Amino acid sequence: MVDTSVKEISRRVARATATLQLSQKVFQLLLKQGSPKGNVFETAKLAGIMAAKSTPQMIPLCHPLEINKVTVNFVVNKKKSQIIAQSEVACLGRTGVEMEALAAASIAVLTIYDMMKWAGQDMTMTDVMLLHKSGGKSGTYNRR
Repeated sequence: MVDTSVKEISRRVARATATLQLSQKVFQLLLKQGSPKGNVFETAKLAGIMAAKSTPQMIPLCHPLEINKVTVNFVVNKKKSQIIAQSEVACLGRTGVEMEALAAASIAVLTIYDMMKWAGQDMTMTDVMLLHKSGGKSGTYNRR
């Protein structure tokens, strides 16, 4: 692992997104019926939060962080039959929270996939990306 003990503690923030493209059929069933497993969006939100907190267990060499904030929200794009997960993670620490934000958005979308696969497998996870990061020596990054 990289030695972060020499770095200054600063506020670290990262925002990420992931998209789930659904077939029209599965998308309509999601909106009308949901899943036999339960509330799709609440479950996916909790899964995303848990993923951010568990990132060091999933990705080798990621530092365990004291995360102070995780939010996961969803945008429903009815025209494109898409669900877009948006995450934000923040902490006071010596290393960034980019991987935690990416994990949160990704796992939120994968949870929707899992909960809706009963309706069909016609779903694709796309556009997993970091939108913003701030804090630390490297400064601020904003995706254009």
